Amino acid sequence: MNTLRIAGGQVLRPDATVEDADVLVDRDEGTILDIGADLDAEADETLDAEGCLVTPGLVNAHCHVAMTLLRGYADDKPLDAWLREDIWPAEGALTPEDVRVGAELGLVEMIKSGTTAFADMYFHVPEVADAVAEAGLRARLGHGVVTLGKDDEDARADIDESLDVAREFDGAADGRIRTAAMPHSLTTVAEEYLREFVADAHDEGIPVHYHANETTDEVDPIVDERGERPLSYAKDLGMLTDDDFLAHGVHVDDAEIDLLAEAGTGVVHCPASNMKLASGMAPVQKLLDAGVTVGLGTDGAASNNDLDMFDEMRDAAMLGKLAADDASAVAAPDVVRMATAGSADAIDLPGGALEVGGAADLAVVDLDAPHLTPANDLVSHLAYAARGSDVRHTVCDGRVLMRDREVLTLDEDAVMARAREAVASLRERV
Repeated sequence: MNTLRIAGGQVLRPDATVEDADVLVDRDEGTILDIGADLDAEADETLDAEGCLVTPGLVNAHCHVAMTLLRGYADDKPLDAWLREDIWPAEGALTPEDVRVGAELGLVEMIKSGTTAFADMYFHVPEVADAVAEAGLRARLGHGVVTLGKDDEDARADIDESLDVAREFDGAADGRIRTAAMPHSLTTVAEEYLREFVADAHDEGIPVHYHANETTDEVDPIVDERGERPLSYAKDLGMLTDDDFLAHGVHVDDAEIDLLAEAGTGVVHCPASNMKLASGMAPVQKLLDAGVTVGLGTDGAASNNDLDMFDEMRDAAMLGKLAADDASAVAAPDVVRMATAGSADAIDLPGGALEVGGAADLAVVDLDAPHLTPANDLVSHLAYAARGSDVRHTVCDGRVLMRDREVLTLDEDAVMARAREAVASLRERV
């Protein structure tokens, strides 16, 4: 057996308690063998966790990872204008090579901030899948479909590509990649296509992921044209099942929250993006109280503008209190769970908790910093004070992806250099 020992630290357990313990990993199987004091000192490899907190790897449950190339490209505009005037024209000029380097840049950023799994909606998905395979993370990937402004032939081609990608790449990267069918939203894919697309996906056991209720501009047209709320429409289309998950859920009413709870459909909260685009404040505490599975995501780097899930936890806690007008709402343990087990459950990937027999996906957070001193409450520190740059080591599927801040699976400097070159060329083309 090939083993890895994370030694000398404290460990965050699934019940949000912290204990002094080592973690012993079976690197061949990618699972946790044991958690306890003074474990096998003869392990094949040891990571020093002294002065650190060992946490589950963070799970970014909704992003567009290659949009790192558009970080700072267009800011301070509402969602619809931002998309139509800036983002979609730039994305129209992206090549497969651009998407590859943008994905690699995002994966380096995630590894360096303790994220071990993510869900991604984009295009040129084979490039993203190859990058994930090389980087060593887990992912649920899908080709995003938009039929708005397309003729029937092009719309159906887009749908076919999404289904083909879902079939081809499910189980890739030694099983670390899973897939989903990904219609962009309830308003950017026409009903006739949505019905067929969703039915075909579910017939093949493919889950569906989409944006919903992100802004009032997405909600009002459906209410005006159909006389029903968006998630009632989604239910009619078959898009609310316990395999499906949606992003944002900002403008959901009580009846829609009940629909989500009854269906078991996960919701991915993206607080930084929602604030930056002035989309609104999601009723996260209401969702949690109703028993809805709530995960956490960064959205794309163009609307965040980073992929640091520690930032996202802090944003979720702060915004959740404002939305509920209650300082006790969306408490620190809630957001830590959202960024780990909640996200893993929402996108149905392994990980999210450190337990024997579970996935060996973890981050080692260095506590030796002024902003993490004193250690009165380490769960509080994760939610309110820690930063991605505090992560010392990152492990996914039993493989060390970063050791002592050095990414081992991708060449960080080379990736950044290629990203700069790609953006310079992109700006000229746009």
